[in-house]
Amino acid sequence: MTDVIVVGGGPTGLLLAAELKLGGVDPLVLEAADGAERRTRSLGLRSINTRSSQTLALRGLTEPLLAAQWAMFDRLAADSRPDHADLVALLVSAVRQGLTRGHFSGLPLLEDTTGDPADYVMLRQHVLEQILADHATALGVRIRTGQEVVDVTDDGAGVRAVLADGTTLSAAYLVGCDGGRSTVRKRSGIAFPGTPPTMTGRTAVAEVADPDALTSSFRSPGGLLNLSLVPGEIATIEFDGGPGDRDTPMTAEEMQASICRVSGEEATVTRLDAGIRYSDNTRHAETYRRGRILLAGDAGHVHSPIGGQGLNLGLQDAVNLGWKLALVVRGHAPERLLDTYTAERHPVAARVLRNTRAQVALMRPGPQTGALREVMSEALAVPEAKRHFVEMANGLDIDHAPESAHPLVGRFMPAVDPDDAGRALLREGRGVLLDLTDSTWTHSAADGYVDRVRVVRARGGSSHDPAAMLVRPDGYVAWAASHDGPADRTGLADALAAWFGSPAGVTTIA
Repeated sequence: MTDVIVVGGGPTGLLLAAELKLGGVDPLVLEAADGAERRTRSLGLRSINTRSSQTLALRGLTEPLLAAQWAMFDRLAADSRPDHADLVALLVSAVRQGLTRGHFSGLPLLEDTTGDPADYVMLRQHVLEQILADHATALGVRIRTGQEVVDVTDDGAGVRAVLADGTTLSAAYLVGCDGGRSTVRKRSGIAFPGTPPTMTGRTAVAEVADPDALTSSFRSPGGLLNLSLVPGEIATIEFDGGPGDRDTPMTAEEMQASICRVSGEEATVTRLDAGIRYSDNTRHAETYRRGRILLAGDAGHVHSPIGGQGLNLGLQDAVNLGWKLALVVRGHAPERLLDTYTAERHPVAARVLRNTRAQVALMRPGPQTGALREVMSEALAVPEAKRHFVEMANGLDIDHAPESAHPLVGRFMPAVDPDDAGRALLREGRGVLLDLTDSTWTHSAADGYVDRVRVVRARGGSSHDPAAMLVRPDGYVAWAASHDGPADRTGLADALAAWFGSPAGVTTIA
């Protein structure tokens, strides 16, 4: 018996397990794949967008992420094709300046929103997984690979997971982070409505007989071809209704045929080491929770990977759910706190699914789509429009409480104190009551929550900054008070109870 079983050891599952451990519960991660399989699914670069980078920074992960990124860029600069050298140099320069902000259907979004290079990171997925696995194991999380879960049942008092070898494991709760074809979602009976695929994407580590004969990036009536910045990687997209069988191993002949169809040129693939297929199959779970079983990451939502938003959705799911589930498991908060997980994250994913459908539509061949791309390019030249798309692509527009009386409530916390003490102290995985005016009443209001909320006195910023903020462990503001407003004792007490449960007793905070 364990507190929480996490099915799936990808980025979402690993980060969720770490968040649960920070919250004081005992998670067990079960990953079906072995090391070789996990490396295969890591083809291509993964973009950790601004909001996810800022979230991971709350847990002290900025340094290993940046170290891995710069090491990767050094290898790319040394190994890239001559005609890619300038592209790699441009990419590295933009990232170092804090300029890279993703793209919308290939249309670049570059904006200096923070000037902080740590706010946008690019990595291979297996490298990110290793960083998150190291983070989780350092906290004491147990991770078991080669453990395929084939069935799950919820009896109302707990959850049982059945492994492929017949072993049964029990837990108070179980979270499916096991991808788009999630066994957990299927066995728990959660509906997964959506739209079928219209395209097939292929990415392969392959050698071509005459690579110089292929243009680095090519759009044609047949689809798209891209020789990745990662040496040896080739990608194609064809609007052919989707792959028939994603599980059949890709062959050199298949990749060669796709390159020829897209480019209209003869090409010979002399060797293929690994290949993956993907599509724009777009589906969304009707709920992220049924009883004691929950979903996170691709288990709850799948869509085209164009734009690189899927990884970030999963990371944000994990950080939103982890502290809430830990409070419920520990008995500090009622189960209804778990309902806020679907309530907050489901609309965010729905918007991403809408955006990725739009991006695929903008990539289709044809003069009408070409005209639409030109119109979009003109729109993105308008500063306000560009900022809108930058914030959307990077999760900066998320607002969990749009109807709140205070503009900060529901938004990611601003760095209002000069020492950034509030964000730094979120590393512990507890909430933070940040007091910028030394108001004694805010301190006494937090009595009884010392094991869940840390009171921090900090030097205030400008008069435009809040006088005090209650920040959840995921970095989002649960309550805020203005300098010119009344002492909102009731509002703070209500927010503490709503997000952190009942007080454990009166305790003096030093």
